[in-house]
Parts: sequence; C-alpha cells; structure tokens
Amino acid sequence: MRFSRRLFGTSIAAAMLVPGLACAQAKPAAKPAAKPLQGQVVKMVRIDALSGLLGPVGTSQLKGFQFFAEKFSATNPAGVKFEITGIDNKLSPTESLNALKSAIDQGVRYIVQGNGSSVALALIDAINKHNERNPGKEVIYLNDSAVDPDLTNSKCSFWHFRYDADTSMKIEAMTTFMKDQKDIKKVYLLNQNYSHGHQVARYAKENLALKRPDIQIVGEDLHPLAQVRDFAPYIAKIKAAGADTVVTGNWGSDLSLLVKAANEGGYTGKFYTYYTGVTGTPTALGTNGAGRVFQVAYSHYNIPGPMVAWMNEFNQKYGDDFYTYSTVRIFESLGAAMAKAKSIDPVKVALALEGLKFQSVNGELEMRKTDHQLQQPLYITVWQKADAKYPYSPEKTGMTLVPLKEYPNYVSSTPTSCQMKRP
Repeated sequence: MRFSRRLFGTSIAAAMLVPGLACAQAKPAAKPAAKPLQGQVVKMVRIDALSGLLGPVGTSQLKGFQFFAEKFSATNPAGVKFEITGIDNKLSPTESLNALKSAIDQGVRYIVQGNGSSVALALIDAINKHNERNPGKEVIYLNDSAVDPDLTNSKCSFWHFRYDADTSMKIEAMTTFMKDQKDIKKVYLLNQNYSHGHQVARYAKENLALKRPDIQIVGEDLHPLAQVRDFAPYIAKIKAAGADTVVTGNWGSDLSLLVKAANEGGYTGKFYTYYTGVTGTPTALGTNGAGRVFQVAYSHYNIPGPMVAWMNEFNQKYGDDFYTYSTVRIFESLGAAMAKAKSIDPVKVALALEGLKFQSVNGELEMRKTDHQLQQPLYITVWQKADAKYPYSPEKTGMTLVPLKEYPNYVSSTPTSCQMKRP
C-alpha cells in the first residue's frame, strides 16, 4: 500500500513537471489532411509523331507519360487521377490542329506536345483562338520539349507552359562551357531546317562571338527535317572545312544518322548536342563517341534520388529508356497547382501555375510568371563508359552521360520580352 501511494505521488509530480503530458498521451493521432479533389479525373492528350522516322521518339515519350500518370495519380497532393492518351500528328502542324480539335471534342482540356516548334507555334495560335471563343471550355497547353525562344517571347501565351529549357538558355550554358575548352577553334553548325534549327544556329553564333571571338564558324548547313537518310555528304563538308567541333540541335533520326555517318566517315571531332540521350542515338554512338560527344540538358541519366529507380522500372516494363524528364515536372506541378486552386478547371489551374515554386528531383523549380518558362538547372554531360558512380546505361551500350558541369537556375535563366495577355 505504501509503495502504491508513493508510485501514485511520483506520477503526479512527473506530470506536473511536464505540462500537458497527460493530455498529450491521451490525444488521438492526427488524421492525414484530406486531398481536395480526391478521385477527380484529369484527361490529357499528347499530340506528337507516333509514326515515320521520328515516330520512335514520340512513342517512347508517350509511354513515359502513361507510366508517370500512374505514379503521380497515387501520390499527387490534389488527389486527382491523371489519364493520358496520344494522337499521331505525323510531325505536321495541319495534322496537329486536326488532333487538337478531336481532343477538344472529346472533352479534353489538357494538351501536351513537344516535338517540333513549328507544331508548337500552330497549337499556341489555335488554343488562343479556341479559348477566346469558348469561355468556360478553355484548354491548357503543356509543352514538354519544343524549345524555340519565341514561344515564351513574342508568341507567349497565358495558356502555354514550357517545361524544357529554351534554346537561348541551353546555348547560354553550352557556350559558357565551350568558352573554357581551349582545343575548340573551328566550329561547324549543322541543324534542321525549321524554327528550332534556325534558333540554335543564331544563338550559337551570337554567344560564341561574345565569349570566344577567336573561334571561327567554318561552315553552316540547314537540312530538311526527318528526311535525310544519309548524312555522309554533310560529314564530308565538315571534314573539308577543318572543323574540330560540330554544334547541332538535331534530334531523333536526324541525330542518330548524323552520328552514324560521322563514325563511318572517320570524323573524330567533337559534337555539342541537345539530344544525345534520345531513342536511337546511344546505339548509333556506341563506344566511338566516348569523351567527344557532349549534351546540354535540364537533366541526365544519373541524377541521385528516385529517378534512377523509376528509370530502371520503366526499362523493365517497356524495354525502353526514359529520358524526357519534363514529363515528371508536368505531373509534379499540375498536382501542386490543382491542390492550390482546389480545382481542375484550366483557368484556375493556369493562375495557380503562374509563379509556382515546387520541389522536383533536382531541387526547387519555378514556373516564371512573366512568360511561363520553367526556371531550372542545366547540365553539361559527356558520353563515357558507365561505371559504379554513373551506372545507368541506355540501350544496353555500356555507356552513359557523365555530368561535367551544373548551371543553377539563376545562371541558366535568360530574359524575356513576353507581353502576356491574361483573361
């Protein structure tokens, strides 16, 4: 009895010494916050090439969107379910407008596209007109890959959001890196003959003239988009010009076939590219490009964190490599914006996306309000043999892209001339 009284008194004293202890012990665990839009479905359509020479790129990217739609349906803070399908535009602006009409007629209000800035410009114009004429049925355009700077400058739109870095940003980072490479003396510019290729050539010349005026531009060519099957004549011109470096914004078959011709033609100079990691190019490179093929991009194969596990899972599921990281950022930002807006209505979501800061796999990113250009780090990588530190190897080549330099958001950012009209 004495022992019980003593124990009881000690317990009271302890509770008095720790205010609120008894109450804290009795308080039930807090319930997780309710997701404001639990179960609502967000239908999306990606309009891109699913056939022809560039079809393998669009097909791989659509798989990526469907893979991550499932991932983020389970984890996004709004509680929505993402569903995405694709329509083949054959890389044609006209076909893209037909696809846009079909998607809108099906009630889709989130359009995704990326391959081809000429397509992007046509979509922006059509979506602007549709939204102006159809209040209450507005559509948002999420751009994952089209990098013409005009899209967030003279052609900027409230309804358009770009998740890739534009050409002015990529060339800024690329030429900043090239500035310190003293072995670069003669550069050849080879690009696709449409708005993107023109912009790559223009910005490369302007930036190199400022940062390395001693570098000579010894040649420049523009070739038809996705029509050249043999780049041997171009390689012959590059070699004849004495170029030690090629700068190219080529993508898809136009890059993989260029690299194949360079290997077969014995060209041993360097390539500075945008899209080394895209379908077909790793195989074309093999081990021949080790140490001399560079890429500027907003991500790379070996970023620490969840991406490597996701990429391995994607590879196991589809037998393909995931490389369009803007896919992840689209779902990250949409989930955050919809939670913030407490709505899936495109007008409210667009307003919530403006100026949105969100955490991604490589730090905090911001969707700049003035022009809807995502602000993000850029990386310079080089094609080298995969190892324990950088293990991910695309297309079973035994090679990978090894990071050499990271440029943070404020360094890779470039100014905008956008004069945006808001609803």
